[in-house]
Amino acid sequence: MKRIGILTSGGDAPGMNAAVRAVVRVAIFNGLKVSGIRRGYQGLIEGDIFDMDVSSVGDIIHRGGTILQSARCLEFKTEEGLQKGLDMLKLFNIDGLVVCGGDGSYNGAFKLWQNGFPTIGIPGTIDNDLGYTDYTIGFDTAINTVVNAIGNLRDTSSSHGRANIVEVMGRHCGDIALHAGLAGGAETIIIPEVDFDIDEVCRKLLQGKNRGKLHNIILVAEGVGKPYDIADAIKDKIDMDTRVSIIGHLQRGGIPTAFDRIIASRFGNRAVELLMEGKGGRAVGIDGNDIIDVSLEDAVKPNDRLNKKMYELAQMLSI
Repeated sequence: MKRIGILTSGGDAPGMNAAVRAVVRVAIFNGLKVSGIRRGYQGLIEGDIFDMDVSSVGDIIHRGGTILQSARCLEFKTEEGLQKGLDMLKLFNIDGLVVCGGDGSYNGAFKLWQNGFPTIGIPGTIDNDLGYTDYTIGFDTAINTVVNAIGNLRDTSSSHGRANIVEVMGRHCGDIALHAGLAGGAETIIIPEVDFDIDEVCRKLLQGKNRGKLHNIILVAEGVGKPYDIADAIKDKIDMDTRVSIIGHLQRGGIPTAFDRIIASRFGNRAVELLMEGKGGRAVGIDGNDIIDVSLEDAVKPNDRLNKKMYELAQMLSI
């Protein structure tokens, strides 16, 4: 192992830069050369590859997004696209590759590994939807962004005595809604993993109103359905003034939290270690406070990772 490559793929996540920084500097510290690959697998196919040194990653640990940029690449899913990627890795004398991204990025890394090329995955996605790891890079920052938004909305909601439906990201995983809802004191949390009853939502709204509550926050993960439909259903049943706020891509931006910077740095270090140990086809993660690694194949397997006790606690605290 003389030269490793690093790319970020899929949706960006705060903390990706910290992971890139760690990979580059740990590799150089251990005598390896590093190639940066811009725009994920698209850049790999097109040969958008450059040498990186210590100064390449200076002053980036606190920045959101990714200096390597990111893109979704349908061509890489084809046999022809995969072969182009393998050819480029050979052309630039890259011996191992670190991929930072979510499950789609991991699938690409696994394909490279199946074709004999050493790859290591770093979990970079705000959704926290990779079941093998407790946390993914960007998740903690996204939670804090949502909690801040909830606080601002609660102020204006109290002034007008209305309910606010807040949609957050999470098509298949409701972790952002669950964690932010618990931390932000949301009255109702609606996530894809648990069926919800609109009558129960309305009962909570009326129960709060009857005891003088001036605000209500209903946190909804995007995978549940359209928030405007929920708002219409509430209006039809109890005629309460309801507003919808969609936080959207604001959740992906911002300065990464200390937690995201720390786990990203630890993930990057372990990724380089694995390649130096001659290992590939692995994904790093965190279990408790321990950095772990599992096969990329296992990393992308469906996993029912809903923290049911946390969900039940949020329900109890919102009575």
